[in-house]
Amino acid sequence: MDTGITGKVALVTGASRGIGAECARELARAGAVVAVNYHSSREKAESVAAEIEAAGGRSMVLQADVRDRQAVDVMVEEIIGRHGHIDVLVNNANIDFPIKPFIELSWEQIAEKITGEMKALYNCSQAVLRYMVPRRTGKLIFISSTLSRHPGYGFSAHSAAKAAVDSIARVMATELGPLGITVNTVGPGLIETDATAGLPSAAKEQTAACTPLQRIGRPADVAGVVALLASPGADYLTGQYIAVCGGAYMN
Repeated sequence: MDTGITGKVALVTGASRGIGAECARELARAGAVVAVNYHSSREKAESVAAEIEAAGGRSMVLQADVRDRQAVDVMVEEIIGRHGHIDVLVNNANIDFPIKPFIELSWEQIAEKITGEMKALYNCSQAVLRYMVPRRTGKLIFISSTLSRHPGYGFSAHSAAKAAVDSIARVMATELGPLGITVNTVGPGLIETDATAGLPSAAKEQTAACTPLQRIGRPADVAGVVALLASPGADYLTGQYIAVCGGAYMN
């Protein structure tokens, strides 16, 4: 089935593992040319690209710390040089943060997380919008978290940073809509990735028991929603926050 993504060029940040890697694979399966961004895990990023190529898709591997504007600009220029345009940005790269009670957090730890998250969003969005705005078409998809709206013990820094992502996305959607560009946010719940592998099994089982679909999420669950947002089927959808959590939180 033609999803309407064939030939589109998508940049997925933090695509060497977890949700980002699965988004890259899913977009490639749908026919997009995928730029697989990584920060330090080159071998894993190349493995994702190799999977895409082996399945008949097209990809390229690009290193950049998305908090570094110059590195992001170089990355985007390379994509433009090879393909001429960028149609989709999936802003996914993980910015590390401490998990500890608020009273134990230093201001520097909170500020580092919020600043890192917003710099990544700002740098990547600004870089691709230079090419999307003149063409009056494009899709920005930001990976947030259900923790931006629902409390989790020890997640103050992460919650604050992702809430900032949710808020700026709505303003951007308002401003960019008349230019033909959509902006949407995806909020995953607890997803089974290497980042959550260290969580106790009891915690995962408890979350699954409180979820209508009776399981925690998989990267493919998030990637499917991202692919939908990247497709023409979501052309009239903007400024939305979509929780991908099996119904654990209902807006």
